[in-house]
Amino acid sequence: MTGKIGRVKNRAVGRIGAVVWLLAVPCSALAEQPAAVAERVVGSPFIWNVVIGGLVVGAFTTAIVFWVASALSKVQRQQQQRNEFVGSALNHLGQGIVMLDAQKRLVFCNDRYLDIYKLTRAEVSRGMTGPALRALRRQRGTADANEDAHYDKAMSSGGYIAELPDEQFVHVKFSRLPNGGWIGIHEDCTEQRRMQNELASAKQFQQTVLDNIPVSLMVQEVATGRYLFANRNAEVILGRRREDAIGKTVLEMLRPEEAKIIVARDQAAIKSRTPVAEEHPISTRDGLRLFLTRRVTVQDEDGQAQYLIKTHEDVTDRRQTEARMAHMAYHDGLTDLPNRPAFVQALTQMIDACTEAEEVFAVLSIDLDGLKEINDVFGHAIGDKLLTEVSQRIEAAMGGGVVARLGGDEFGVIIDGPQPQTGQALAERIAAALAEPFPIDGKAVRIGVTTGISLFPRDGRDAAALLANSGAALFRAKTRSRGSISVFEPEMDQQLRDRRVLHQELSAAIRNGELSLHYQPQARASENVLDADITGFEALARWIHPTRGFVSPADFIPLAEESGLIVEMGEWILRQACREAASWTVPLQVAVNLSPAQFVRGDVVGVVHTILLETGLSPGRLELEITEGVLIEDFDRGLALLRRLKALGVRISMDDFGSGYSSLTYLQAFPFDKIKIDRAFVMHLGRNPQSAAIVRAVIGLGHGLDVSIVAEGVETHEQLSFLAREGCDGVQGYFIGRPAPIVQYAALVGKATGVRKAG
Repeated sequence: MTGKIGRVKNRAVGRIGAVVWLLAVPCSALAEQPAAVAERVVGSPFIWNVVIGGLVVGAFTTAIVFWVASALSKVQRQQQQRNEFVGSALNHLGQGIVMLDAQKRLVFCNDRYLDIYKLTRAEVSRGMTGPALRALRRQRGTADANEDAHYDKAMSSGGYIAELPDEQFVHVKFSRLPNGGWIGIHEDCTEQRRMQNELASAKQFQQTVLDNIPVSLMVQEVATGRYLFANRNAEVILGRRREDAIGKTVLEMLRPEEAKIIVARDQAAIKSRTPVAEEHPISTRDGLRLFLTRRVTVQDEDGQAQYLIKTHEDVTDRRQTEARMAHMAYHDGLTDLPNRPAFVQALTQMIDACTEAEEVFAVLSIDLDGLKEINDVFGHAIGDKLLTEVSQRIEAAMGGGVVARLGGDEFGVIIDGPQPQTGQALAERIAAALAEPFPIDGKAVRIGVTTGISLFPRDGRDAAALLANSGAALFRAKTRSRGSISVFEPEMDQQLRDRRVLHQELSAAIRNGELSLHYQPQARASENVLDADITGFEALARWIHPTRGFVSPADFIPLAEESGLIVEMGEWILRQACREAASWTVPLQVAVNLSPAQFVRGDVVGVVHTILLETGLSPGRLELEITEGVLIEDFDRGLALLRRLKALGVRISMDDFGSGYSSLTYLQAFPFDKIKIDRAFVMHLGRNPQSAAIVRAVIGLGHGLDVSIVAEGVETHEQLSFLAREGCDGVQGYFIGRPAPIVQYAALVGKATGVRKAG
């Protein structure tokens, strides 16, 4: 810019010199003439012409000088404007600019440069050397961490990323100028660097995720068929490192026959333009595995298939697990026989097949006799092994047909052929096969079997009816004689329906208050029982049906046990008995039976405690009678519940002792307050020596354990006398008093009026 001004000045000076020369030439010529000539010239008109011409030339020259000066001023203003524009433009750049001369002295730096390095214009002067400038930056705390390599790296083709304090990064690039100077560009790339780091972290995160997803993931370019991406799990499918697979096609990596199949599947997926999934085996280093392959195409802006994404998921273990689960869903876990759902399904299919062919078949409901006792005596491990061997013997005896385990000790069988003889013959073969002892763990275990049979189509045309009727026949067989075989008859169905109706009516009776309590007295054993010998009463449920009249406890108590109504009924009986006993002025004992179901299905301890608090009955007056079934179902849990009941202060007695296995373990494990000898032994006293021996032994056992012994079912004076002589502590039975409403025994319990009904 300075050179342009100089050239303008030179042109102006040249023009002035030319004018001066034009004036000087005539003057010098005149001066060289002789004096006489000069005088003539001065006095002649010529001289005046010369003078006048000189004045004109002078004026012209002056005008030119003024014009030149004006032009120079204009050029200088334009140059200043240009300088200000260039300076303003440089100062508004987003990059810092610094210019050095050949001696690396500062010529120029813009405002952005000062901002980046936290400098001020007053601190930076023209001509400042590079080292001085770096020293100033060190003072401001904006020096490069690697200052020694600053210039060397900054002059490379890619420049240099300078790291400043406070995690600030500046991209520096120096370039050589034609005049030997330098220009440096400084760009703050902190944000860009942060974004690059975030992008790199995101990319690394994405790569880590893709490498660790439990499926093989691959991406192919549709146009070339070459792999563009593969995660680490894809190496299982590719059979090589993914780095060796990128850029290659299927044909380049696999055998032609395998590649042809895969390419055909890929092309089919591309043409469908919808996700495609299929399962097929793939050979891997771990052998042949089953993979679920999914293919999805990605389209470009024109709707053309651009990429093919493929995932391969190893589903071998899942399918094996599903197969096992499906097998478990329709098979018994212990015997591996089909279970009830599978049996019903097979029965339905059999009905469909035989309906079309007009054929007949039989359904057998088989119940094992004595399995519960075997579990009690030998343990459930022996019982489980027995069930397994029973299932094997049943299958062997059948020689065809369908056999399933329907429940704990119940099996179902479907057999075709002429009926009922084929079904009966099979039932007899099964009974014979199971009659032989089972050698298990050195023990010879025996078990019986009872069978009920229903026939298609005579006894039903659907699975539910056939199963219900074979069950009814089984129930009749059990009632008649265990170990027998019973074929369904229509009246059985009526009995079964009556039983179901009775169940519904019993449920309503509990809710509607149709049940009542009768009380049977218990007394000390003596030759002649007097009122003073009465120690308490046992509360017994009675049901007077609105239309049926008196319903025997032998009918509705087992029904309540089977249906679970016994839990609700038992709580009602306990509450009513405690409320009644609390009203007696004579503090006699009241005994209430508890069902094993109440220990399994309800909070028996909480119920007893609540009722005692509600009624105000002293816990010591309440006696809870249990059967050994409470301990048989779950010994440890039953024992724990009995101990908690005992802690409430109530008395616990073992009822019906001798009717089951009466394991002495129970007496050893829990301190019962009383043992009640079952009526089956008492009723034969005087006629059966074995019964007398058993009763005598139980009395001796009880006294040895310091436990009171009560005999049930005392109906004669002879029985009473025997028990008294043998030292039995208490007696109960019709001879002492029949069960009756408490009003019949009002005098014994301190009520105002009443008549005692004794035996």
